Amino acid sequence: MKRATQLTVLWVLACLVGGALLMQLPSARGETPPSALFWGATAVLALLAVQSIRRMAALDAGRVYGLLTAALFGVWVIYFWQLLVVALEVPRVLLPPPALIMQSMASHGSTLWGDFVQTVLKAVLIGWAVGSGLGFGVAVAIDRLPFLQRGLLPLASLTSTIPLVAVAPIAVMWFGFEWQSKAAVVVLMTFFPMLVSTLAGLKASGKLERELMYSYAASYGRTLLALRLPAALPFMFGALKVNATLALIGAIVAEFFGSPTSGLGFRISTEAARMNMPLVWGAIVVAAVTGSVAYAVLVQLERRAAFWHPSVREG
Repeated sequence: MKRATQLTVLWVLACLVGGALLMQLPSARGETPPSALFWGATAVLALLAVQSIRRMAALDAGRVYGLLTAALFGVWVIYFWQLLVVALEVPRVLLPPPALIMQSMASHGSTLWGDFVQTVLKAVLIGWAVGSGLGFGVAVAIDRLPFLQRGLLPLASLTSTIPLVAVAPIAVMWFGFEWQSKAAVVVLMTFFPMLVSTLAGLKASGKLERELMYSYAASYGRTLLALRLPAALPFMFGALKVNATLALIGAIVAEFFGSPTSGLGFRISTEAARMNMPLVWGAIVVAAVTGSVAYAVLVQLERRAAFWHPSVREG
């Protein structure tokens, strides 16, 4: 296994060196039209890149190599994006090269940080926590008092059918142009997924375990804390991961309908109108990385909180 790992690492490094050499050709820098030699070298490198990813993915050496495989795939995607966009002289309005996007992000770092604080640390984080918390609380109330299911559950389901483009302007009218209106939209989007998932999770505990708790004369609260909530953890974390994505999308879209002078959605809409596409893509990169990091953090928390569950152990 150690020798196979060493050979794979050498293969990956050789492919990366070949990619660096290909990038030195005049066609790769946009100085001359692409030649047959350029296209041939690009095709060969693409085949080698695919093989490097396959060899890295074949290494059964733990979670670290899984992360390295994903990172290697991302590196090759960005590499060929840069290579082909520059070689084919694709207009920057349609698709700017990654190097230009990174340059724009570096030169507008303070602006993007302010947008991140406005959208993520205020609207998304607060709305996600409140919406998920309300969904959890209502789910426990419905489970404890079944008669509420006929009244609350249909009303709660309405929140998932309200169009975002319709509720966002109303939220701005009610709560103003600051982050509170975006957080309200996020609460509306994250409430129902958490409610449904928690209800399903509370019913996931085994019948024998529930009967055992009943035979011990355990109260509802004791049964909930000791048996039913632990069994519901995988369902709840699944909803939290889905809500993390929904919250980010909802806040960004809500900012299109009214926002102060900061926010990722505000930045995307404003800079797109100015045809400043590198900065638009920079804001998109910030949102995408934020969503990926949030998902990864929740996965790690799930592994620690529900380590005993088969779905977590198998992952």
